[in-house]
Amino acid sequence: MNAARQNIRTTIGAHAVLLTWVVIALFPVFVILINSFKNRRAIFKEPLGLPNNETFSTIGYETVMKQGDFFLYFQNSLIVTIASLFFILLFGAMAAFALAEYRFKGNLWMGLYLALGIMIPIRIGTVAILEMMVASGLVNTLTALILVYTAQGLPLAVFILSEFMKQVSDDLKNAGRIDGLSEYTIFFRLVLPLVRPAMATVAVFNMIPIWNDLWFPLILAPGESTKTLTLGSQVFIGQFVTDWNAVLSALSMAILPALVIYVIFSRQLIRGITSGAVK
Repeated sequence: MNAARQNIRTTIGAHAVLLTWVVIALFPVFVILINSFKNRRAIFKEPLGLPNNETFSTIGYETVMKQGDFFLYFQNSLIVTIASLFFILLFGAMAAFALAEYRFKGNLWMGLYLALGIMIPIRIGTVAILEMMVASGLVNTLTALILVYTAQGLPLAVFILSEFMKQVSDDLKNAGRIDGLSEYTIFFRLVLPLVRPAMATVAVFNMIPIWNDLWFPLILAPGESTKTLTLGSQVFIGQFVTDWNAVLSALSMAILPALVIYVIFSRQLIRGITSGAVK
């Protein structure tokens, strides 16, 4: 009884912490959104005030639609983010399953090697990455961004998913083997459905850095046809003059996909976080 009460308290505490974190995280989003519907003077005079009849303006959104190809940038960001998350979850889950399920020489060292990717930022190797992309003819292609983001997200995916896969019942997997199921069938049909909360957590944690990244799109895909949304928004930021109405409007439109993803995966995300807390 005491253990059950403790688990309930831990779960409630995790939910409260997550809710507080969400409120704090969404406040800057709220400020950006309300200021995107103000004129320039109101943005600087009353940044926390709601737009009214005197300050309301949609000039920022009109500018975004007229300058540049916003929908192409949005499409590029969407393709890169979805493809990168797909490969991160697929290859990360397969690697995590192998490390958690099979014992072989170097298992521990392989796990530590993959964990180094969490501590060592991939941007350190920007020059070498650029040289490889130039040699492969992948500069100014979305493929280059997908490859880099996949490599960037795999260490964290393997680190998180391997711990969850160790908790999957061995009896369930052995029963599948006795029934003649292949290892691929066991992985896709038995193991993956049980670690969906962890996979949702990995997806959410990797989505934001990919969607908002400016560094690699600027280095690897600066062409007009391959610009991402974040890079395309920089056209409104000048050395001496910045169109803040357009910048805030572009950012507001860029935030929407991230919010949709959070809403879709919120339940799985909470389950993944609270499962780790209870354990």
